[in-house]
Amino acid sequence: MDNNALAQLLFPDVTQTPEDMNARFPKRELPDNACVTRIGPSPTGFVHLGNLYNAIIGERLAHQSGGVFYLRIEDTDNKREVEGAVETVINAMSYFGVNFDEGATADGDNGIYGPYRQRQRKDIYHVFAKLLVEQGKAYPCFMTAEELDAIREQQTANKENPGVYGKYAKNRDLTLEQIKENLAAGKEWVLRFRGVETDEYICVEDAVRGKLEMPRNNMDFVLLKSDGIPTYHFAHVIDDHFMQSTHVIRGEEWISSLPMHVELFNTLGWEMPIYCHTATLMKMDGASKRKLSKRKDPELALSYYQQEGISKDAVWEFLLTLLNSNYEEWRIANPDADYREFPYTVGKMSVSGALVDLDKMTDISKNVICRMSAQTVFDNWLEWCEQYNTEYAELIKKYPERTLAALNVGKGGAKPRKDIETWKQACDFMSFYYDEKFTVADEMPEECDEATRKLFFAKYLETYDHSDDSSAWFDKVKAITEELGFAVKPKDFKKNPEMFKGSIVHITNMLRIALTGHANAPDIHEVSHVLGEDIVRARLNTWV
Repeated sequence: MDNNALAQLLFPDVTQTPEDMNARFPKRELPDNACVTRIGPSPTGFVHLGNLYNAIIGERLAHQSGGVFYLRIEDTDNKREVEGAVETVINAMSYFGVNFDEGATADGDNGIYGPYRQRQRKDIYHVFAKLLVEQGKAYPCFMTAEELDAIREQQTANKENPGVYGKYAKNRDLTLEQIKENLAAGKEWVLRFRGVETDEYICVEDAVRGKLEMPRNNMDFVLLKSDGIPTYHFAHVIDDHFMQSTHVIRGEEWISSLPMHVELFNTLGWEMPIYCHTATLMKMDGASKRKLSKRKDPELALSYYQQEGISKDAVWEFLLTLLNSNYEEWRIANPDADYREFPYTVGKMSVSGALVDLDKMTDISKNVICRMSAQTVFDNWLEWCEQYNTEYAELIKKYPERTLAALNVGKGGAKPRKDIETWKQACDFMSFYYDEKFTVADEMPEECDEATRKLFFAKYLETYDHSDDSSAWFDKVKAITEELGFAVKPKDFKKNPEMFKGSIVHITNMLRIALTGHANAPDIHEVSHVLGEDIVRARLNTWV
């Protein structure tokens, strides 16, 4: 076989050389040990939690080391591509605070190592496809889908490994004349790598999993599809070489493909990046774990966290607890630090399935939001409402001072209140601060019958002075409590219940329900001053 003639026959328009590609993509000027990482999502319109999980790893490795983090769109499968999907990916990553130094943008590309969309890099791939043909390492394959199906059926029946290799690589040894005849007949072809029949094993040091040993590739796998667009296997090797990725972060489902990638790097004479195969995202299903499912589990989609109003900072912190086993210890020791200060390391990642526990995420979210300033909470809540709850967005903008004051309630002290879990739940929790949304949800205490309620609220309003400080206000509440035959000290009621109608707990709960609609609410004195005297008197008067 005249491999040069074959290469020219298959790629007559390819005039550039590997040397031209080397000149086109210069060496990056970066500090020693700087990492270059990327995410490479497919534009299917579905951005999932695993995308963000791997993006955080790449972003941390790059930015902690003074390196580069970039976005590459792996759009080689145009059958799955959804219009607007690239913008969906970019917007989702932006929403969650993942910042790229270069790569694909909504308006094009940012960076000199592009294009950053694989379908636009066809000319680059064809240079190396032609090179592999010239070296006798690749060949055109004209087998039809029906022929491939028949091979799979035979392999299944014989309990053999599936794929095109050995005796099943039926087009591997076509002559140049046979190839010309097939091309002249208009037959579609793919370009296959010429695998090596061997019993050798390869050994790859995975940054997450340690040493991986597996059989060397013997498959004649596809490099270019019939439309001339590369497979993932071929494209990522070329792209990661010329974009100079130092680390490839991807899910463990790609481990089985690693022999093909090692073969390509070795054949092309390029240094291989460090592979980091991350654990699969799992959830509890009864007493057992299973992989998160796109069909069954809404929490797999990143859009779920946006729609539910889960703070992006909470999602980050939750994923960091999955990514490094010592994150929670670090957070306890550094309660006020930015989570980006955490010294993330790949070596502390788990190789078992990462458990996505929404209850744990809610707890983290409460802690994250309670550490925020009232102004930060205000801004984030309003931003969410403007997209997902315009009615509340209008209330926030109508009463900005009251809203900000309300968000400050319980913020002081060593143990700030943790009332807000998500921006969506904040709409429910904050509703009592607005007359337009105020409703009484809880029942009054059984110990406070209608006569007691009327009498208490009448007396409370008689003595109410909006300028009273907390101490003076509470003294008045205690005086009315005692006058109505309720125990001022809860322990007295508990010790001798027959001597009292109830305790001050029942009285203050009654007052709390009348003002907020809920028995569990922030400090009544603080809430009253946020609402203002007119609203306080109007709400209590309905009970007299």
